[in-house]
Amino acid sequence: MSHVIIIGGGAAGMMAAIAAAGAGHKVCIYEKNEKLGKKIYITGKGRCNVTNACDTEELFQNVVHNAKFLYSSFYTFTNTDVIDLIEKHGCPLKTERGGRVFPVSDKSSDVIHALTVALRELGVEVELHEEVSGVLAEDGHVSGVRLKRGQKVVPADAVIVTTGGLSYPSTGSTGDGYRFATELGHTITELSPALVPFEAKEAVCKDLQGLSLRNISVQIRNGKKVLYEEFGEMLFTHFGVSGPVLLSASSYVASTLKKGPLTLSIDLKPALSEEQLDARILRDFEEAKNKQYKNSLNHLLPAKLVPVILERSGIPAEKKVNEITREERHQLVRAVKDFCITLVGLRDYKEAIITQGGVSVREVNPSTMESKKTAGLYFAGEVLDLDAVTGGFNLQIAWSTGYLAGISIPQ
Repeated sequence: MSHVIIIGGGAAGMMAAIAAAGAGHKVCIYEKNEKLGKKIYITGKGRCNVTNACDTEELFQNVVHNAKFLYSSFYTFTNTDVIDLIEKHGCPLKTERGGRVFPVSDKSSDVIHALTVALRELGVEVELHEEVSGVLAEDGHVSGVRLKRGQKVVPADAVIVTTGGLSYPSTGSTGDGYRFATELGHTITELSPALVPFEAKEAVCKDLQGLSLRNISVQIRNGKKVLYEEFGEMLFTHFGVSGPVLLSASSYVASTLKKGPLTLSIDLKPALSEEQLDARILRDFEEAKNKQYKNSLNHLLPAKLVPVILERSGIPAEKKVNEITREERHQLVRAVKDFCITLVGLRDYKEAIITQGGVSVREVNPSTMESKKTAGLYFAGEVLDLDAVTGGFNLQIAWSTGYLAGISIPQ
């Protein structure tokens, strides 16, 4: 039996504790907040998107960076295992659109309660309001941790760092784990907010603030090169654009965007080809042939978008519909099918769901999550250079890597 200290009581930390205690170790979680799972409370808009019910192979396809590193983790502790564990401890789950798994109650607190029950059953010690200031090592092996309060040293045979990233700093994610890792010789890859809204150059976004568009397709281009393409839902904000398709896009284009602006092209009617859209507009125009152009688009577009498309189409708003030429109609088709916005940056960590970058996975054993530099030191969750798109995949990374670290500690 080893004495195991876990730094950070979030998703990865709680799962690591459950796994390590289940394997017979003496486990203590040190958490600087007043409660466990503070970030879990706010995930999925307070509902907690626990995981995704897709095939295990599909999990890898939704990981943006270092998917291969997760092979052992995802197969050792699958999405089905997570669902079973949480349901067994009193929190029934349901699967929604896109395979997203949520508590039946729609309350993230029920997920945390289930995990807390599991920790209690296994005799895991939990120290709240207790911040760790450093991880100690001697002769290439972990020896314990130093607590901030009174600089007290607590000895340990193994230490699992599950401190999260830099996103949502109000939940205590202040990058402590990166410091611990660096002090013990680890490399931290470039850090960036991810799953985060975009800032746009055009004032039109502010005009459209609050407008949510469903069933649109987006393309992000750097010149002519397409960096990202997706179909789904988006939202205009006072500073730019957000919503599921764009949050996921931020993970793919963050590094390119740092070098200069990118073009977001929105197809407002992806189900129709240009020819089909032109035919649809012709029908609408036929019904409104004696009206002014500005009063003819209400069936085609949401009311908030009409003045913007009027302007972008270049057709005079007062013009009679029956006077609009074929070429002008094509200008309208292009305005609807290629609604362009200039992306100039990302919002900061306060609004980011996760952090991109982290402890380099080259320096961590993917079969055990143990450091290749310091024996007895393990990493799991967001502190590692791993990230995925929205839909429960980032939490699955936390559960799987936490579990693998916990069961890999030698007796």
